[in-house]
Amino acid sequence: MAKDRLELLQGTLDVLILQTLSQGPMHGYAIVRRIQQVSEEVLRVEEGSLYPALHRMERRGWIEAEWGTSENNRRAKYYRLTGAGRKQLKAERSMWQRLSEATSKVLGLSTQRG
Repeated sequence: MAKDRLELLQGTLDVLILQTLSQGPMHGYAIVRRIQQVSEEVLRVEEGSLYPALHRMERRGWIEAEWGTSENNRRAKYYRLTGAGRKQLKAERSMWQRLSEATSKVLGLSTQRG
């Protein structure tokens, strides 16, 4: 049975890209593949969302880009995390942790203590 794919919530894509790039520089297609692979094909990132997000994060100084050669011997733009991007990732991870815990409580998914 094929798993349903989920559209990403607004604001989620940036943190997923930052986390993915924390593993090292990647070109756009590799970022998409990695997010899909790690999410076991549940999360889907469309090109129409990816590149505007990458450009926005580049303008904010969270990532830097440089041209290189892909594994297919094609010219590709590689993105890498900056110091500011690492700081932003840390803040975003903390926020997502709190949001996840709070949402789980509201939905009755958290283990009650006591």
